[in-house]
This record gives sequence, structure tokens and C-alpha cells, in this order.
Amino acid sequence: MISVIVPAYNEEKCLPETLKRIRQALSVLTCPSEVIVVDNDSEDGTKQIAESFGAKIFPEKEHNISRVRNTGARNSGGDVLVFVDADTMISELLLQEIVAKMNDEKCFGGAVSVAYETSQRRWIKFYLLGWKFWEKVVNAKQGATQFCRRETFTELGGYNESIYLGEDVEFYWRLSKLAKRKQGFLFFIENLKVTTSARRFDKMSWWKTILLTNPLLIRLAWKRKGFWKDWYEKAVR
Repeated sequence: MISVIVPAYNEEKCLPETLKRIRQALSVLTCPSEVIVVDNDSEDGTKQIAESFGAKIFPEKEHNISRVRNTGARNSGGDVLVFVDADTMISELLLQEIVAKMNDEKCFGGAVSVAYETSQRRWIKFYLLGWKFWEKVVNAKQGATQFCRRETFTELGGYNESIYLGEDVEFYWRLSKLAKRKQGFLFFIENLKVTTSARRFDKMSWWKTILLTNPLLIRLAWKRKGFWKDWYEKAVR
């Protein structure tokens, strides 16, 4: 069974398309599946939208993305867990590709390459090229879509709840170490990229964009909740 877990906080604008794409991708599978939306104390129509798509809904009041992801995993029933951000669109064949890779017992999980919607700020595409460079240098795979086996997730203790941003990269690092130690591997899917909203690049000031999306700063401050108000208290939507 495959469980697709979607963390969501005030996502009524993006969630319908995200869930539509997930439903399309699940329709081509032959294995059992479920969609779980973790409602992170939303104040808009997030819960109602999730209900309209037939998703299982679980609440999580604590504004901590690691905890939200873990709540979804804890309430899921799948042998394979796939985490998809609420503002991310997947291709129709992606889940089929993930299931195929996970049929190899040596595959512990992986991640999917991320493309961003075209930003209103032209310079952003050049800035993102820097992300791609560092992604390869430090093995930093983003969590817009990540996947792993349930038993592996449990062994790792899930996402680190002391981290408020960059939890996806930190989880991938630990996942990579575990796979290497057990003579397994991770699979990075590049041919079926997911597309993520560029809203933060468009709506945040240019200096905040540079500051708060800097990989080095994220690593230095990822345990300081107060530093990430633009992701929690004043989330861009």
C-alpha cells in the first residue's frame, strides 16, 4: 500500500490542483493507496477542500513542519510513504515510477527533482541555478516530494522535530547514511520533475528572499523557530 501525505496550512488556493494531480497519479496504480492531508490548524477552506477530494484528514495544531509530516506518517497505513507539499504538482506517472523503484528491496527511498513555476522576478531563475549546484555538492534533496519505506521511516524516527526549516534535507542526509550502512541505495527521480509554486519568490521582498532561502543560513538557524516567521506566523499564501 502507498500513502501520499500532504502537510497543509492555509492552502485553499494551491491544494485543489495538488490533490487533483495526486488523484490522477493514483488512478494508474494497481496497488492499494490512500491520500492523507494533515491540516496544520488552517483558518481557511483547506479542510473542506481535502474532504471534497476524499482525503483522510488529520489535525496537527503545532506549527512545526517536521511534526506535521510525522503526524501524517503516524496515521498512515502504507508500506511506502510519499510526502508531497501542498503547493506542488506531480506528474501522472510519478507515483507509478516510485512504486516501481521501491519494488527493489535495496531501494530505501529517495526524492524527486523540483522545478519552480515561472517567477515574476526574472533574476530568480539564475538564483535557483545556485541551488541546483549546492544540491549536488552537499546531497541536499528538497522535500517537495520525498519517499521512503515505512520501516525505514520508523527506524530513523521520522523528521527531526527540533528543526523548523530544512527538515527535508536533514532527513535525506540521515536516509542516505542508513541506506549506505545497510548496502542499499536511494533513487533521485529527475525525468518526472514536480512543479512547485514560486509564490515566496514573488511576494517576499528581494532581500528576504536572498536571506531566508540561503542554504548556509538555513543550516545555521534551522532550530530557531522565531527566525522563520515568514514560514509560520506570516506564511506567504
